[in-house]
Amino acid sequence: MGPEPVVATYSIAACDLGAGEWGVATQSKFLAVGSVVPSAEPHVGAIATQAYANPRYGPEGLELLRAGGSAEKVVAALTEADEGREQRQLGVVDGQGRGASFTGKECDAWAGGRVGEGYAAQGNILVSGDTVDAIARTFEANGGSPLAERLIECLAAGQAAGGDSRGQQSAALLVVARDSGYAGLSDVVVDLRVDDHQHPIPELQRLYGLHQAIFGKTPRDQWLEVDEELGAELRERLARLGFEGDLDKAFLHWAGRENLEERVDGVESVDPVVLEELRRQT
Repeated sequence: MGPEPVVATYSIAACDLGAGEWGVATQSKFLAVGSVVPSAEPHVGAIATQAYANPRYGPEGLELLRAGGSAEKVVAALTEADEGREQRQLGVVDGQGRGASFTGKECDAWAGGRVGEGYAAQGNILVSGDTVDAIARTFEANGGSPLAERLIECLAAGQAAGGDSRGQQSAALLVVARDSGYAGLSDVVVDLRVDDHQHPIPELQRLYGLHQAIFGKTPRDQWLEVDEELGAELRERLARLGFEGDLDKAFLHWAGRENLEERVDGVESVDPVVLEELRRQT
């Protein structure tokens, strides 16, 4: 058997301690990079494994973090126990937001990493170190944005600075937070993958836009009160689509068909995003 494929890529493992979010974003000239590189667990940490990637770094690294290891200690433990470490690349952010990055001496140039508060950025077979520098600068400059958006911007900045010297193929975004996923029953806030695409980062941005339209949350104080006039409009528009009877049930049934149920909470008020979609359809 020949050598395993090189996950020639750039990535960032990061966290937003205030929001309680940890995540990884990555782009590569590699099929389905999201199936190999990212791992994360709320209040535990985030890990990116690449180059001649060791997929066990993800689960084993999270186990070490869960036991109280710092990012630096986890990187040291994983790589010291791995005979293939000089061909590996690894980025870790722990539950306290400390970052650490490792690049083996046999990783193909350009290869290296940057570490800062709340992140570890790294890449291999890059055009130059400008890619990782751009990722780091972008993360540091966008502290007011949601973590998922910051991570996507980091990928775009890395690509604009040169990116993977072999080109593009896939990208992925993983963000976790305790009980913040679907229906409050999952820790996975965002898990999006572009497995094979000529322009994976714009496609990832498009998918994230769809994700936010369906699963995003409009602040409750921006919801619209359903008064008599708006209630009549809802009934009329729902009836046109075949959803009649009790407004509460009809509205929820329609929203469920459109995968918008996470944006519905009775009919005393309505999320503007949901109302806009109903109006668009009718």
